[in-house]
Amino acid sequence: MKIVPSLFVCALAIAPALADDLPKFQVDASWPKPLPNNWIMGQAAGVAVDAQDHVWVIQRPRTLTDDEKAATFNPPRTKCCAPAPPVLEFDQDGTLLRSWGGPGQGYDWFENEHGINIDHKGFVWVGGNGNNDGQVLKFTQDGKFVLQIGKPGPQTGSADTTRLGRPADTEVDPATNEVFIADGYGNHRVIVFDADTGAYKRHWGAYGKPPSDAKQAAYDPAGPAPEQFANPVHCVKIAKDGLVYVCDRTNDRIQVFRKDGTFVKEFFVVKNTLQQGSVWDLDFWPDAKQTFLMNADGANNEVRTLVRETGEVVGAFGRNGRNAGEFHWIHNLAVDSKGNIYTTEVDTGKRAQKFRYVGPPLK
Repeated sequence: MKIVPSLFVCALAIAPALADDLPKFQVDASWPKPLPNNWIMGQAAGVAVDAQDHVWVIQRPRTLTDDEKAATFNPPRTKCCAPAPPVLEFDQDGTLLRSWGGPGQGYDWFENEHGINIDHKGFVWVGGNGNNDGQVLKFTQDGKFVLQIGKPGPQTGSADTTRLGRPADTEVDPATNEVFIADGYGNHRVIVFDADTGAYKRHWGAYGKPPSDAKQAAYDPAGPAPEQFANPVHCVKIAKDGLVYVCDRTNDRIQVFRKDGTFVKEFFVVKNTLQQGSVWDLDFWPDAKQTFLMNADGANNEVRTLVRETGEVVGAFGRNGRNAGEFHWIHNLAVDSKGNIYTTEVDTGKRAQKFRYVGPPLK
């Protein structure tokens, strides 16, 4: 099996001790196992890992072509296939454990599924970025509806605290039981609610300032740093030390905040990326200090290792392609407790992949 390594540090100014600690990975071309029931996956728009190291994927059944879902016609056009449900739970070996999702009683499902998170209590949070999607939903792991925050409809802007703007990602803070939402494809903010009641708490834009929906100039890597988040605000992640990391995707940067929205610092990542941006998703390395950030870049189709403290790029794997270990529009990633990485792809990628951690030992 081909090893897909981190970018070797001989070309980078990395201390030898750190170079020895850089994570390395091997693609697992057998993961996941074939889906049951003649199912096939559409665009895979989110991945998360729960406390049992089960892997959750949200995918878009409606993105399948007639050719891909040909078995659903009457009469069937071919032997395979049929759309899988939107939410899929896999074990470490890639066996499907549970599946559910779609329209139901008491909540508004999405025009276009986007993002999944499993909180510290085991609840499943999902969102959507369709033109009228303005809500996130909370479910039990069996798919029982618990809570809706926001509502669908025409977009209303970043000052509206009653609905969202095509939200991209959620993260629940175990310390406060607040849900942080990267909002999103329509709005230009991070917004925070109580994770049990849905009560609004606060929101902010880039640099902790009030968000603005005024038209912005196109991102220019040679120009001054943009004063507002671009669309989409694509991820929000909370580190163990309480820092909040936000993906300002098309501005090629990560902004870091305290939980109250106070700006701390920012990192630019592959700053000259002009097509769709370089910072699509992030997750933390599972060592005690969360030394690294793992970065999914769907424009350059790489997974990078960044030093969390500085944003320095110290490793990367992947390229644009269809083979195992390559990507087409890698959209999300998640890291389990053992250091294995799981990725999902949208556009015509339509798949999930696993990259086994092969060392050095986690500390």
